[in-house]
Order: sequence, then C-alpha cells, then structure tokens
Amino acid sequence: MKSLNLPPFEYKVKKQNGQIWIFDMIRKRYVVLTPEEWVRQHFIHFLIENKGYPAQLIAVEKEIQVCGMKRRFDLVCYDRQANPYLIVECKAPSVALSQVVFDQAFQYNLSIAARFIAITNGCLHFCGEISDDGKFQMLAEIPNFCG
Repeated sequence: MKSLNLPPFEYKVKKQNGQIWIFDMIRKRYVVLTPEEWVRQHFIHFLIENKGYPAQLIAVEKEIQVCGMKRRFDLVCYDRQANPYLIVECKAPSVALSQVVFDQAFQYNLSIAARFIAITNGCLHFCGEISDDGKFQMLAEIPNFCG
C-alpha cells in the first residue's frame, strides 16, 4: 500500500481467499484492505494516538439517513456526552479532495450534526469547524479531542 502523510502504526493483516485483510480495532474484526480502508485505519490510529480521541468514542462505517437515502459515514467521533464531535470522510490516496468530497461530508453532517468536519485521502487532510451560528471556518489542523 502507498505510504501516507500520517504516522505509521502497528497493524495486523492476514491473507484469506486471495484478499488481504486488516484488523480494525474499533469494529474488532478484520476488514478487506482497500486503498480507502488503508487511509481509514491510519486516520483512526492518528486520532487516537496523536489527537487524544478515545477509541470507545469512535464509530466506523455506520448507516445513516441522508435526505431519505441510506448512506454510510466513514468515521464519527463523539464527545463524552455522546454528541457527534467530528465527522471524517476518507478517500483513497488516488482520489482528489475536491468540493464534491467536502459536499459529501457536509451532506452526511446534516444527519450527524458534528461540530467539526474533516476529509482526508491520507496524503492531504482538511478540517473545518461549524460555529454556533452555522458558519463554517477552515482550521489549520485536525482538532485535539476536548470532549
């Protein structure tokens, strides 16, 4: 897999039925290792090990309703009161982080209502904050956990 602009971490992989699988510490099971999953696993570990997010407050690939349609978010981190704090949309390293990707994250956040929205392809990361009056402002980095 491609090296990413995220810290390395210790991971477990296995090969089964001609596919490589990686262990997801949040879902507590092996998942197929795709380029997007490689980014997702790196970002999970980055949030936990570098930004102080508790693993037990992170949800991975859960189904939500967006404008009446079923969708799955990549990551949502909750605060200690179980309120959505950060939503993260992960893409494969080959996918450009365009306005379309931000729009997807914003759409998902209509259902989630997290304070922070981030997008990443493992090479680039962008994050912004939604203020109490609904204005969005880009941040210089992913926020540390303060929930």
